[in-house]
Amino acid sequence: MSAFPTIVRRGIAIGLIVLSSASLNAQSPAPQFKVAAFYTGKNDLAHISFVHEANRRFPQMAVKYNFSYEATTNWNQLNAAFLAQYQVVLFLDTRPEAAAQRKAFEDYMEHGGAWMGFHFAGFALTPSDVPQNWDWYHEKFLGSGEYLSNTWRPTSAVLRVEDTHHPATRNLPVTFQSAPNEWYRWKNDLRANPDIKVLLSIDPASFPLGTGPKTNEIWHSGDYPVVWTNQKYKMIYMNMGHNDMDYEHKTNKELSSTFDSETQNQLIVNSLLWLGGGKKP
Repeated sequence: MSAFPTIVRRGIAIGLIVLSSASLNAQSPAPQFKVAAFYTGKNDLAHISFVHEANRRFPQMAVKYNFSYEATTNWNQLNAAFLAQYQVVLFLDTRPEAAAQRKAFEDYMEHGGAWMGFHFAGFALTPSDVPQNWDWYHEKFLGSGEYLSNTWRPTSAVLRVEDTHHPATRNLPVTFQSAPNEWYRWKNDLRANPDIKVLLSIDPASFPLGTGPKTNEIWHSGDYPVVWTNQKYKMIYMNMGHNDMDYEHKTNKELSSTFDSETQNQLIVNSLLWLGGGKKP
């Protein structure tokens, strides 16, 4: 056999490798943006349940919407060098406690970083294990101040979209049914703060909200913002993030999922894409 066919065969093989590599690169474009999620996952089984669920669902969203997702319990990574690699930071269940971590996060947000926090990430109560000892975060950034009270048990609510033009709420229905959640009430009147834009609140159709057994755990009326943004920053806080658990029978079985509502999931996706500057495929 002459050498020519061998050369041809080698050329074809090399060409196939190049085409295969090009095809793989075409199928795996660079992520539109990078997300770093911080969490603790140690207190309250309902919060831990949400964290585990989030760390299953966000990677799926990342594949579908072309962003990268990394989750860590190492809050010491909340420093300038680490944060510089990411366009969006998530707090899944808690907040940073060390002074250096807090300062790094403040600098990140003050210089154009983006953030989304869930449920207990906004909690502060003095006296408690999580006191209000960070004014920049609770008063200036979140605007909510301390936690005041909550509903119980975790129940679904009818949520009302208050700003249908914001990128986070675009194409959402005016009202929709949330996944079950423990809903928080805050010390500060968010609507009195000119920097705060309330995006979603509890619709009156939800009342009575909660089942008790304590009467103060059942809301019959009132104004309760549950998703908002501070217009001085690129941020969104969502009160969702507390699954229903079978505490009563001591099985600790998960009775609900924060990602059970497809409309609520779309709100989360919209928010992430807005914060990261990404687009839907």
